[in-house]
Amino acid sequence: MGSLKQEEKNFDHGLFDELLSSRLRLAIMSVLLGCEKAEFTVLREKVRATDGNLTVHCKKLEEAGYITSEKKFVNRKPMTLYEATPAGRRAVKDYAAHLAALLKKD
Repeated sequence: MGSLKQEEKNFDHGLFDELLSSRLRLAIMSVLLGCEKAEFTVLREKVRATDGNLTVHCKKLEEAGYITSEKKFVNRKPMTLYEATPAGRRAVKDYAAHLAALLKKD
């Protein structure tokens, strides 16, 4: 590895979506990008989160417009389904593109 030149030293960390900088929120989005919809308990198992932690992070993603939730009853039991929105899908793709650009600088 050589030394960095002055013009190569700067990288705008502000390009990264702060909301997706959380490992759990990025994991939630990654799961939702791989399916049409995910039920709360399935999502919880996939990302290995507690009920409370998952609820808090899903709420943040929903408030940002990255996911939607649908609550319904199945056999008289409540069920919550989550789905990534087009804005959420775009945000993850942008995050990945910024990371790839950073890694290319080496």
